[in-house]
Order: sequence, then C-alpha cells, then structure tokens
Amino acid sequence: MSGKTWQVIDATVTADVREAVEYGLMEAGALGTETIESANETVRVLSYFETPVLLDAVRAELTDALEIYGFTEASLGELAARELPEQDWLTEWKQHWQPVEVGRFVIAPSWSDPPTTPDRIVIRIDPGMAFGTGTHETTRLCLKAIDKYFSGGSFIDVGTGTGILAIAAAKLAPGARLIACDTDGDAIRIAHENAALNGVGEHIDFRVGSISEEMPSADFVCANLTALVIIELLPALLGATCGRLVLSGILDSQFEMVNRRLMQLTASANEVIQDGEWIALVI
Repeated sequence: MSGKTWQVIDATVTADVREAVEYGLMEAGALGTETIESANETVRVLSYFETPVLLDAVRAELTDALEIYGFTEASLGELAARELPEQDWLTEWKQHWQPVEVGRFVIAPSWSDPPTTPDRIVIRIDPGMAFGTGTHETTRLCLKAIDKYFSGGSFIDVGTGTGILAIAAAKLAPGARLIACDTDGDAIRIAHENAALNGVGEHIDFRVGSISEEMPSADFVCANLTALVIIELLPALLGATCGRLVLSGILDSQFEMVNRRLMQLTASANEVIQDGEWIALVI
C-alpha cells in the first residue's frame, strides 16, 4: 500500500437531519459517508475526502443542503477533521459495508460472499466512492427502474460515477448496446475497473463527457445527477431517448421545479418512485 492518507470530516448533527447532511457532504466532494449513532438524539456522520478540504467550505455546503431539506443551520453541530491512512480507511470500509439488495440486484464488495439464488444478479463494487455503491437512495431508485423496465436493446448511463448502473444493465441484458459517460475522467477510469471486475468491461462504451447530439438515441436513458443539472440537460436527455428516460437525484421538494421544465418541453412523468426524501421520474 502507498502512504496515501484520506481526510475525514466528522459532523455531529441531530438525527432528523442525517440525510440532508449526507447529501451536503457528498456535494462537498466526499467519496463516502458513514453514520454512527450517538447519545441525546444526535448522530455522527463521518465523511471521507481523497484531497484536503476546508471546514468552512464544507460547512457552507452543509448549510445549503439543510436549507434544501427545510432545516436551519442550528441543526448542524461541531465539525472536526482528521487524517486517516489508506490502509485503515479500507479496513473500516470492510468492517462496515455489507451487501445491499435492490430488486434482483445484490451489490457487494469483492471480498464478501453474499448468498445467491438463480434469480439474483450480483454486482461487485469495491469501496472507493460510496456514491454509486448502491447504498444511496438515488442509486437504489435507478436500480429499481432498471430492474423493472430494462430488458435489452440500447442503454445510456449519464453521470455513471462508479459505473454501477451500466454494469447492472449489462448483467441484466447481455448483448445490449451500452454507453456510460461522466464528466469526471477519474470516475470513468474507476467505472471501467469496476466493469472489468464484473466481467462486462468490454461490453460498455465508457466516455468522458456528457450527453451529446453525437450519441445515438437509446431505448433506455438513465440520468442520476442533481435537479439543477437535470433541468439544464433535459432537452438533450429527451432527445436521446426513444423509449424510457429515468431522472434521479431529485429531492421530493424539487419535483415541481423539474416537472415544470418537463411540461415546457411537452413531456411528463409516467411514474414517480420514492425512497426517503428522494424521487426518480420515469418518462
């Protein structure tokens, strides 16, 4: 192992704002979060950063996230920072990350041996960035939609992150034409590694960038982004879809904002699925 270290931000908050704080930490650049129960109706949310961040910058993101969820900054308690050697960080993940079941999919790290049945589809994702391991609500919503609606053909994953959604589609429908894009070159590299880990690396066309006119249209398009990015990309996303479009990364409080833009583009959601404060639209 190298001498690399991770920065850990430890946020003490009231239990009712845990989800908002996790969202804010991911927006601040955290590659994963972990919640530890504390006394007096508070929790500690630990977040892991690959590069150092300023506490003031993290607090600003958390304040914005709390506002989106309808809370005030008073819900945010102490923030503390420390460094963690990579070996210790991986050990902590191995201790706490358990397989996650979403429909027919079982999301599991490479070292685990989850019980399987013929109707289960195991996806191996090693730790490195928890947003995309299947533990976050927005990812679970997309997996549920893929499990329900995708049976083959062509598929585009916009904002692929760890590659989990494209991998799920590849395993669910071998032979499908799959494109996965992300504006983060490092994410694409890691997504390709995860795809190889699952034996589908040669079946997915990974691209650095976003949805574009150069891309062929697809039967199924999945965009797990944020509400504001979705609104910006919506014309291109609709234009690339010749079947179903799944939009995820939307808080339930942001539904009207996204739906208004859909209506302006003469589109509408056939289905709204929800997990906690998060929703996904199936169009």
